[in-house]
Amino acid sequence: QVQVAESGGDSVQSGGSLRLSCTISGNTNIKYCMSWFRQAPGKEREGVAAIDNDGDTSYADSVKGRFTISQDNANNMLYLQMHNLTIEDTAMYYCAAFVAGRYGDKWCIMVPRVPVSRDLGYWGQGTQVTVSS
Repeated sequence: QVQVAESGGDSVQSGGSLRLSCTISGNTNIKYCMSWFRQAPGKEREGVAAIDNDGDTSYADSVKGRFTISQDNANNMLYLQMHNLTIEDTAMYYCAAFVAGRYGDKWCIMVPRVPVSRDLGYWGQGTQVTVSS
């Protein structure tokens, strides 16, 4: 089992940047598909970005070119660098870990594009990002 905890959320102006962090603890000896999700008030939760254990990444179309997911395996950290933020990026952002390969070889890369139940994997409590004009 693994635990994840997000940090770095803040209030920023439109056009600004933020970097979210996710601390990974517990059983870090196995490989995980790591991902970021977000949920805005009144909206469905959506996948934002994912990175598999080979370092391949994928992004939701709405953030492609503005957000970058990365991981520091040595320090068990996951990051989401966000640039050119817009009001539409306002949401609670969640880090999630899924055991690599458990749901199929290519599942991780599909995470930002398919519904993912919170019954799967390990999720953090979220960190709030608020973008104002």
